[in-house]
Amino acid sequence: MSAVVRTIVLWCPDWPVLAACREAGLDPAAPVALTEAGQVHSCSAAARRDGVMRGLRLREAQYRSPALAVLPYDAALDHRAFEPVVRGIEAIVPGVQVLRPGSLAMRARGPARYYGGEDAAARALLAAAAELGVADARVGVADGPFAAEQAARAAGRPGDPEAAGGSVHVVAQGGSAAFLAPLPVSLVADARTTTLLHRLGVRTLGEFAALPEEDVRRRFGAAGAFAHDRAAGREQSRVAPRTPPPDFEAEQDFEPPLDRIDQLAFAFRVRAEEFIERMRAVRLVCTGIRVELDDERGGHSSRSWLHPHWFTPADVVDRVRWQLQGAGTADAGLDSPIVRLRIVPERVDSTGNHEEGLWGGGPDERVHHGLTRVQSMLGHEGVVTAAVGGGRMLADRQVLVPWGDRAPERTAGEAPWPGSLPALAPASVFRDRQAVALVDGGGAPVSVDARGAISAAPESFAVAGGRAAPVRAWAGPWPVVERWWDAERARRVHRFQVVDHDGCAWLLVRDDDGWWAEARYD
Repeated sequence: MSAVVRTIVLWCPDWPVLAACREAGLDPAAPVALTEAGQVHSCSAAARRDGVMRGLRLREAQYRSPALAVLPYDAALDHRAFEPVVRGIEAIVPGVQVLRPGSLAMRARGPARYYGGEDAAARALLAAAAELGVADARVGVADGPFAAEQAARAAGRPGDPEAAGGSVHVVAQGGSAAFLAPLPVSLVADARTTTLLHRLGVRTLGEFAALPEEDVRRRFGAAGAFAHDRAAGREQSRVAPRTPPPDFEAEQDFEPPLDRIDQLAFAFRVRAEEFIERMRAVRLVCTGIRVELDDERGGHSSRSWLHPHWFTPADVVDRVRWQLQGAGTADAGLDSPIVRLRIVPERVDSTGNHEEGLWGGGPDERVHHGLTRVQSMLGHEGVVTAAVGGGRMLADRQVLVPWGDRAPERTAGEAPWPGSLPALAPASVFRDRQAVALVDGGGAPVSVDARGAISAAPESFAVAGGRAAPVRAWAGPWPVVERWWDAERARRVHRFQVVDHDGCAWLLVRDDDGWWAEARYD
């Protein structure tokens, strides 16, 4: 059996919460929870003091902590925000493995020799992490990555005798088994195996490690044998250093800070060209970027931008200008001067996937260049494309998306919207309501009572004060109820379909103000 390699693990507690708070501009010391699928994915220390824990339902978490700030969990944000920390640690200790966002592993031999000991190397890592904005990082040193990670987590526990200063825990060589012995067996086994071990009276890693190795392999298979080796401090895992990806990011500091949009866009033009040329040199194109801005008051602005084809230097500058501009003009001043601008490529692709055809791009390419040119002059929302979103009323489903942006998620349009109109949808949808006069045979307006029944069969109708037309066929009404729990925003309407004498079908809506034409089946 090969010798166990000493390992250093740097752990950033509550990293998902820290990354999300940085993005949203919140204080990570406040009660904050990240949710996924209606449950708490992770939470801050202040939220845990209020009784919030992982796996708790959102409503229960808000009941326990009334001041809880709730944010959605974003795995991509975790990785993206952790990349600068990884690069900063790689600058002082090469050969880093990312265990997960918030945890790094590295071999201890090289850093210990360079800094004069494992404890000194751990202190250097903590200092580097503090400079990178992670002030509460912990470091563990032990035989193998698993034991070292548990040592890092133990460094923050009160009363830990090995955690000098509360941030570093060094387990002596050969002492990993004794250190791991009191920890719960669920750290190395899955839920099913943990339940079985508990039934057998095995609850700690020390009790699990005391079982005969052959019996564990025969009963639990290879996965059980691997967990048994971990519990006994006989790790076979090794640190697998990553190959640092090429750095395509573009960053520029402004001294003095710039407070005009046109000045900042002009100053960043050279960096934008360098940003695109670095990717072109390795035959890559960028189809998605993230623009990050830091102002003089400590504010932070971050936004992702997509491109229907690929970004050129002028496109990058346009996105910077649009993010700064908002509803203002290109020569407008900013509320706070900008001190730093950073461009991060989020989506890259090979140039081979974007080569023109044998006879060029044709009409599509000309349309793209024309729309892009108009958008650069009118602004981000100057050119829009139509997309279908979610909603009950047809006008609500009409979504206009700026050219180049991602269309609404399909899941939103396919979500169960009780009362929504099933397929096939009408061809013409009226964004501005058109008044309709729907009358019965006696000339009285047709009404709908509280039980959803019409007063009489319709005989004729007129749209927007036009000429009355006879009704050949009709169907309905169908009730649509929205936000019944909110007295101010609640809405209750009835849909109705009629066919006129020309065979054209109309979709009508009845509310408290009368009948309205919602759409027409052309």
